[in-house]
Amino acid sequence: MSKTRWTSILRNRRTPLLLVATAAAVALTAGCGGGTTTGSGQPSGSSAPSTSKAPTTGSTSGAPTTEGGKVSVSDAAAVQLCDLIRPQLSDWRVQGPTLGSIALNTTVHEWALRNGGINVQVLGDKDVVDRLMIANCPDVRDQALSALNLQTMASGIAF
Repeated sequence: MSKTRWTSILRNRRTPLLLVATAAAVALTAGCGGGTTTGSGQPSGSSAPSTSKAPTTGSTSGAPTTEGGKVSVSDAAAVQLCDLIRPQLSDWRVQGPTLGSIALNTTVHEWALRNGGINVQVLGDKDVVDRLMIANCPDVRDQALSALNLQTMASGIAF
């Protein structure tokens, strides 16, 4: 029975993405020395908080900012994160917290890579995933937390 389960896991398309994301994170860390990148011309930059996030919460703790080393991304990138996670929720419920957390890591690193290669910055500010999901798709975040048995999305990001 467990052989069948592992066979299906290895056939999953996300497994190779995990390897690619891990290799990319290592390469970025070694090659860039942890420095920031100007990336793909995302409007988020590093000098101003995202203005369209402010209306979604009444406090400053819910909106992504660049103050204090926090990661800030465009609205489109935030929605993209939600869109990457949403279709995986049913798989995570079936797979359970251990395998689902691996898929979460893969998804977050794939998303970061697509959005300017900000993998290292995301690892330095894992709470960005919670902030973005609270502001853009709290229902998806709640379902992911339940499926992965986590208190926060940040606690599920290991590498």
